[in-house]
Amino acid sequence: MGERGFATFRMSSLCCWTMLVLLSSRHIEADERHSPEQQPLQRFEFLQIRMAIPVRITVYAADEPTANQATQAAYARFKELDRLLSHYDPDSELSKLCKHAKVGESQPVSRELLTVLAAANRISRQTDGAFDVTVGPLMDLWRKSRRQGVLPSEEVLADARRSVGYQNLLVDSEAKTVTFDCAGVRLDLGGIAKGYAADEALRVLRKHGVDIALIDAGGDIVAGAPPPGKNYWRIGIAPLDSPDGTPTRFLKLKHAAVATSGDAAQFVEIEGVRYSHILDPHTGLGLTTHSSVTVIAPDGITADAWASAISVLGAERGVEKLTRHVPFASASVVSRHDSELITIESTRFSDYDLPDTDSTDH
Repeated sequence: MGERGFATFRMSSLCCWTMLVLLSSRHIEADERHSPEQQPLQRFEFLQIRMAIPVRITVYAADEPTANQATQAAYARFKELDRLLSHYDPDSELSKLCKHAKVGESQPVSRELLTVLAAANRISRQTDGAFDVTVGPLMDLWRKSRRQGVLPSEEVLADARRSVGYQNLLVDSEAKTVTFDCAGVRLDLGGIAKGYAADEALRVLRKHGVDIALIDAGGDIVAGAPPPGKNYWRIGIAPLDSPDGTPTRFLKLKHAAVATSGDAAQFVEIEGVRYSHILDPHTGLGLTTHSSVTVIAPDGITADAWASAISVLGAERGVEKLTRHVPFASASVVSRHDSELITIESTRFSDYDLPDTDSTDH
């Protein structure tokens, strides 16, 4: 199995883990080794709601004014991107594009929207459509089903599927345009926008002279340089069935990103079947496999999108595709099958492991 780029483990429910626990600062920690030569920097933590999620930013800076200025600029970038990429805001660039675009007619888009859509299309091709931002019509149906507890009819699903498919979205990075290849295309960037926004926020922090930073955008983590005198940020992963529980595994992270996708916190039972909030673009329904996916990648946009894609693809197929297409990324998938938990992960995922012996707050 190792030759295929992943390893499999079976464990009892007492040993389960996943779901990043990141909203409590005690789980965003760093290695304890200090360097006496390191210039003294202070730690500052901030929390604001952006893109309808809590965004926690932790930085090390020489003084409070520096930290405040850099962090407020980073939060402003989140707000700016939300105005461009939100599918909820009728006045966002994304919403206006979907509303006014004509079939076969190229439309100019901002650099930000172009970047996200180009990445989305690339990952869609790599995952055979398991990741697909054209799922807007199906997502609208599935949100309604979750609220009402009633599955959409086959006829309604079939009608929505007619305008779904990443092949219907043509992205021309050189011309900086996008083209819809059929009527009714509606884009939903919920599986990729947070990661991109966290990447951009880190870029803004660096522009303001702050490189030592950790950004937690509702569970999508992007890390800059590690804290002074330390080698990495320490990230806790909680059990599969207890997303707010005590972490049972820890990861070391620097200059990289980690994202998780799972149904432990968001699911619905309809007619005796447990459905995830994560949509399968091929069926138009939520996933029925109880699982959690953790992806470590060089940047947030990659980690965010691939965590969603692997949830849809399934553990073995998803990890194989990630290993093939994104060689510098790693994934771990925990899923429940009856009473048994099965873990499948990239062979290099364990390189990020830390012992859970240090629980000191920082």
